[in-house]
Amino acid sequence: MNLPGVEIRVGGKYRLGRKIGSGSFGEIYLGTNIQTNEEVAIKLERTQTRHPQLIYESKIYRILQGGVGVPVIHWYGIEGDYNIMVIDLLGPSLEDLLTFCNRKFSLKTVLILADQMISRVEFIHAKNLLHRDIKPDNFLVGLGKKANQIYVIDFGLAKKYRDPKTQQHIPYREGKNLTGTARYTSINTHLGIEQSRRDDLEGLGYVLLYFLRGSLPWQGLRAADKKEKYERIMERKMATTVDQLCRGHPAEFSLYMNYCRGLRFEDRPDYSYLKRMFKDLFFREGYQYDFIYDWTIMNHSRRAPEDQKAQEIEEVKGEDNDQRRQRVRVVNQ
Repeated sequence: MNLPGVEIRVGGKYRLGRKIGSGSFGEIYLGTNIQTNEEVAIKLERTQTRHPQLIYESKIYRILQGGVGVPVIHWYGIEGDYNIMVIDLLGPSLEDLLTFCNRKFSLKTVLILADQMISRVEFIHAKNLLHRDIKPDNFLVGLGKKANQIYVIDFGLAKKYRDPKTQQHIPYREGKNLTGTARYTSINTHLGIEQSRRDDLEGLGYVLLYFLRGSLPWQGLRAADKKEKYERIMERKMATTVDQLCRGHPAEFSLYMNYCRGLRFEDRPDYSYLKRMFKDLFFREGYQYDFIYDWTIMNHSRRAPEDQKAQEIEEVKGEDNDQRRQRVRVVNQ
């Protein structure tokens, strides 16, 4: 898409910069609003692609606009051979920050994240949608003044679970293929049951425990193909009790998992109860709500004033199974 010496503009006012990621869906470029000089992310997808998803994702973003922790969609359109979406430029994902923090988060960081992540899922559900791919790669930190805020992205697998007008819930079904990322999907999703609100929250529970533990018991299983791997993950997940999964961690995590697994298909989760449970634990532990995450401390300790070290957050939004990734890189200047 980039031509040497040629300035490419999209949407009339966005200058296309360097490529910062790619995947089977297309490519992501750094962009600049030529009127305000604001940096944005520009996502490009060929119009002739076999399974176009950008127009669908842009429609989901439109539905969610105005929500806290939802990237602003600045423009969507078709130019030449490309579907193009311009959205907020964000910082690294929680997966990359976990790597930056030596593959584990402290209880304090996990509890601050839990509060925000439950709120993001609650907002998506309030808009009659399921995310269906809850995982660390799909939660990003903001940049600049929004660096403390957690954003949710990647709505390519999102689905309406009820009619916005009548509030009629989608019917219970079985025999569904696995949608999402096997490591974090709910047991019911493995069993082929249609997803509902409970499954997003169960998946979030696995993410929080992944942060605390550093890994989950069903990681690294060997299999001949994807089908066998999914089966082995399901078997290990079903064989691991909640007590085993949460051993060594506060009881609230067991309560959370048991609560989510106890929900019926059409039940509205009590998001406030879940957030209150984690907040009570947070203050009981004597923590302060100062938004000092583990990576905040790591950055500070790695930057010695005498060496004039600077942190650079470089977006390397690569693709793994059609999902965006970002990486944190600390660069000595």
